[in-house]
Amino acid sequence: MALPPVPPTATTELTRTVLAPNPGPMTLEGTNSYVIGRRGAGAVIVDPGPADERHLSALGAARDVQLILITHRHPDHTEGAARLHELTGAPVRAADPVHCHGGGTPLAGPERIESAGVVIEAVPTPGHTDDSVSFLLPDDGPGGSMLTGDTILGRGTTVIAHPDGSVADYLRSLDRLQGYGAARVLPAHGPQLASLEQTCREYRDHRLLRLEQIREVLRRLGADATIDQVVDAVYTDTPAQVRFAAMKSVAAQLEYLRNQQ
Repeated sequence: MALPPVPPTATTELTRTVLAPNPGPMTLEGTNSYVIGRRGAGAVIVDPGPADERHLSALGAARDVQLILITHRHPDHTEGAARLHELTGAPVRAADPVHCHGGGTPLAGPERIESAGVVIEAVPTPGHTDDSVSFLLPDDGPGGSMLTGDTILGRGTTVIAHPDGSVADYLRSLDRLQGYGAARVLPAHGPQLASLEQTCREYRDHRLLRLEQIREVLRRLGADATIDQVVDAVYTDTPAQVRFAAMKSVAAQLEYLRNQQ
């Protein structure tokens, strides 16, 4: 007997969350799929998450789903998108055309979207991946809220997924996001955070610290130090099951440092 859909949990004035059943070292408790909209005006879904029928049924149960948005291409955000389109008829829009369905057009840059009684501003934030997009809800509470995908997490720090991701792009995206001030952070993984501006400062400080640590390793071991050697020296507390992520981040940071010379 199929289990009933999990009801959404109220998150902010304009958003509700359905937590996907895909917890893990890279996804924390799971993917936060967001249901956006004013009462009686329909809904916009951000990040449908995995192809789990119970999860997608919970998202599809939102009345009059008008639009589905994707923050970036990784499967824990996109795998269920085509099926959710089938369930709701709503078009899917993403920066990567591969993940657009049902006539949804690609998100090609900054854009103002009006749907489900709310204003949503698409903000390109490449770095974690080259197609990463954040979504601002300017009317969601006193300072608004920003759905950050994996660009900012609710706990821990973001992997720069080399070669798709870029440290230079990521630092520029943090600068862009910091300009939105004290907006509430609604990440795709982990709990919401109180201040986008403060979180961006903390993320930048962490990234600059990592870069300096890698510079020190290169001074000590030489410019031809391997990615494995750098990971061993800098990411000393990284569990074995996520070492691949540390290696991707180190590859991205080494590329950034080479380009700074």
